[in-house]
Amino acid sequence: MNADESGEVGPRDVGAGPWVGEWPAGDHWDPELLRDGDRRNVADRYRYWRMEAVVADLDTRRHPFHVAIENWGHDFNIGSVVRTANAFNAAAFHVVGRRRWNRRGAMVTDRYQHEQHHPTAADLASWAATAAADGARLPLVGIDNVPGSVGLETHDLPRECVLVLGQEGPGLTPEMLAVCDVVLHVEQFGSTRSMNAGAAAAVAMHAWVRRHVFDQRPT
Repeated sequence: MNADESGEVGPRDVGAGPWVGEWPAGDHWDPELLRDGDRRNVADRYRYWRMEAVVADLDTRRHPFHVAIENWGHDFNIGSVVRTANAFNAAAFHVVGRRRWNRRGAMVTDRYQHEQHHPTAADLASWAATAAADGARLPLVGIDNVPGSVGLETHDLPRECVLVLGQEGPGLTPEMLAVCDVVLHVEQFGSTRSMNAGAAAAVAMHAWVRRHVFDQRPT
């Protein structure tokens, strides 16, 4: 960060200022960012890169899990889920139900991801039927603490799958529960019955990363 003469750091002091010296060569550089500075919330490796170039680079190493979110009540948590999906470099995120969703919580991270819309749970299941890398079916893994759900901590998440999240409060709809291969819950030890949907999504994605990025067991 850059500080002014008083040493105070302001909101526009995040990121990097205008490029100093001769500009670098390459199509991935953004001339406007090089000229004016890059204040975006991006990793240092992508500083001054064009947005399209960042997406193209992410595409070379996306993880093979997808995230689907039911959108019936314009839940603010959808943005938080999308932001976390970006942090873990999910293959794509899917919005089921209403096409429009509250993007504020995503903090523009949705621009660096691939978004798909499905009007109903059945439409998501139809898409997943041939969506695996080899044309096979992608399992739908629900995340909800409903009767019959299995603990996330003891379940071996598939390498290729769709993590399906419901809305804050009502959770997954009966229609979505019906098309899920398995429904998992995050074990809790306090007094509340449920946890924030955005937090549950982060726990589930991190569980996938621990299993398939850092765990050396055969998959």
